[in-house]
Amino acid sequence: MANFQGSRINPKKFSASQLKFYVFLIPLALFMLLPVLFIVGQAFKPMDELYRFPPALLVKRPTLRSFQFIWMIANTTGVPLIRYLVNSLIVTSVTVVASVLLTASTAYALSKKKFRAREGLLRLNQAALMFVPVAVAVPRYLVIIKTGMANNYLAHILPLLAMPVGLFLVKQFVDQVPDAILEAARIDGAGELALMFRVVFPQIGPALATVGILCFQAVWNATESSNIYIVDESLKTFSFYLNTFAVDQNPAMAGMAAAASLIMFAPNLVIFIALQSRVMNTMSHSGIK
Repeated sequence: MANFQGSRINPKKFSASQLKFYVFLIPLALFMLLPVLFIVGQAFKPMDELYRFPPALLVKRPTLRSFQFIWMIANTTGVPLIRYLVNSLIVTSVTVVASVLLTASTAYALSKKKFRAREGLLRLNQAALMFVPVAVAVPRYLVIIKTGMANNYLAHILPLLAMPVGLFLVKQFVDQVPDAILEAARIDGAGELALMFRVVFPQIGPALATVGILCFQAVWNATESSNIYIVDESLKTFSFYLNTFAVDQNPAMAGMAAAASLIMFAPNLVIFIALQSRVMNTMSHSGIK
């Protein structure tokens, strides 16, 4: 009985200002959910509801025909749909793991190590933040072709490994790790790998989770490598295949385009919801509002 009474909500904790905040926040959250509901509704609508005017937000007679058509059309191209999906899973998994490790180890070196090129590398990373991917499309293409990475999994993976914004965020977290802790670990006999994996990385988990989310979104949705660098159809990614429905002007493809958009959107939403608390923690520590 005592535990039950202690767990009851104290009405005094909710002031008038907090009530106004929730009155404003809840409708705003519902408004932000409208695009999600629209994407889900479009994916499950039959053809007559897709072209109904005025359009309806929710589906009245849900159907899986658009998803079935995606599967059937993939099997007629000579490459099964599962092959595109496996390619995306391989490329995304390898790229995310490698990018997080590369970003974290580089941030540790730039934050806690003293060497001549340190300031120059920091400025180079800051300069890289100003360039969008389109600005380096031609140099990237020349590098991939000259090094023989075209028509290979490496053409998917290597161009997306470096994340200047991720390095900037992670370095802010590593800077906050006290040097005294590292010195104590060195006295106990810890090497550099032990310092990174047992001391530093556990303390910067929110930043690493944020980098993982950003990298996943960039790789999972990428179609550039399949369009430009890959000729073999069996090496192209799931996002490339689904993007073909979005760019097709045939009205019959509208349902499949909506279903493809939902398939590509769902993993991003699930991962962000699962790690949203860590992302918010990263933004508050790095000074980004």
